[in-house]
Amino acid sequence: MTQIFRDDGIVVPVTLVKATPCVVTQIKEEAKDGYVAVQIGSKETKSLNKPEAGHLKDLPAVATLREFHTAAADLKRGDKIEVSIFVPGDRIDVVGTSKGHGFQGVVKRHGFHGSPASHGHKDQLRMPGSIGSRRQGPVAKGKRMGGHMGDAQVTVKNLEIISVDSGKQLLAIKGAVPGARGSLLLIKTREGKSVWQK
Repeated sequence: MTQIFRDDGIVVPVTLVKATPCVVTQIKEEAKDGYVAVQIGSKETKSLNKPEAGHLKDLPAVATLREFHTAAADLKRGDKIEVSIFVPGDRIDVVGTSKGHGFQGVVKRHGFHGSPASHGHKDQLRMPGSIGSRRQGPVAKGKRMGGHMGDAQVTVKNLEIISVDSGKQLLAIKGAVPGARGSLLLIKTREGKSVWQK
């Protein structure tokens, strides 16, 4: 993340996203495939196995393929989707995989306060406390407890594009986006323009 100064002097926190061109690798049709979808590839690579190389024949070698269940509209195999489809002021949704935190306790995972750090509470400071009564029987489903945290699909909605740099293939998006540095993002506008980027 960084910050950009607007013309009126207001500081805007932004995330810079490298939006390299994506290529349409396949158009799926109801008659042939049983459903309608568009397959898009991104992140060029040098190493492909033979099935992948055959699938991408006459196209750039891409490491990542994603499929979207949507009508192809005016797209055809080989078309490129570039950062220039976005303009400053566009409202977008960003989908990504959140950072993984491993197994975490209730204080970090759910914001529990824990027990008082006073006499009579030895080794109880970060424990969850009671999880039910004998009368109710087993622990109720959905009880907030320690467990695996993060590494899940997250959508951040209604973010704003502050600037578009077609030369450097950079998007400046107001606010934070999900995931670690170098992770893959789906950026889509309200009009339905979309692109998977790193």
